[in-house]
Order: sequence, then structure tokens, then C-alpha cells
Amino acid sequence: MGTIDGKLNMWADTLYALERGHLLRLLVWGASSVLSATLLITWLVWKRETAPMLRHFAIQSALAGGVIVLVAAWGWHGLEMRDFAGLQRLLNLLWFDAGLSSGYAALGATLAMLGWRGFSRPSITGAGLGITVQGIALLLFQLRIIAAIGPVR
Repeated sequence: MGTIDGKLNMWADTLYALERGHLLRLLVWGASSVLSATLLITWLVWKRETAPMLRHFAIQSALAGGVIVLVAAWGWHGLEMRDFAGLQRLLNLLWFDAGLSSGYAALGATLAMLGWRGFSRPSITGAGLGITVQGIALLLFQLRIIAAIGPVR
């Protein structure tokens, strides 16, 4: 019986480390997005450039980055060792988030194309590109941890 408990504890420790690393990567990505967007907006103001595409790209990046930081911090606060049911809930959430992130990326790409071709509005194009970048990044983060967890048996 002790061997099974030891394996379960080792498994729970590994999952905890994977989830902690995932949340840390999200925090760094979100904070980097906010910082780089703020620097870009500051540079545009300093240069007195209107550049609606860059400005709206930066606004979307800052907003999404802020939300990512909040969600990751909330996840970090609630981080705990998981049993098998907790693992399944985590995987369900990650797959759901991956689907949402794919939708964000598709929505952003659609907005970018409409802004570029349909309306000739650089601001819509920039916002769409910002949404697309954030959606793809989140999707990659989610697929990375799903792959690291591997198949559940």
C-alpha cells in the first residue's frame, strides 16, 4: 500500500509543478504584453504619431495582457495538489480554454481581414491583429501543458 501512495504523491507533485509552471508562463506573458503595449503607446505619444493600427494593436495587447495576469494570479492563489478528479477538471478546463483561444484567434483574424479589405480601417486591423496574437499565444500555452500532462489512464 505504501508504494501506491508514494506513486500517487509523486504524480501529484509532478502535476503541481506543471500547473505552477503554466501559471508562471501566463503571468510572464500577460505582464510582458501590458509592458510592451504601454511602451508602444508611450512611444507613439512621444513621437506624436497617430498610427491607428499600432495604437489599437497595443490597446488590445494591454487589455488582454491585463486579463491574463488577473486570471493567472487567481489560478496561482488557488493552486493546490490535485487528485485524479482534479486532474480531469484541469484537463477539461484547459481544453475548453484552448477552444476559446482558437475562437479568439479566428475572431481577431476575421476583424483584421475586414479592417484591411472590407472597411479599409487600420484601427480595426490593428485590434484584430492584437486579438489574434493573444489568442494564438494562449492556445500554444494551453496545448503545451496538455501535452506535458499526457494521456490520462
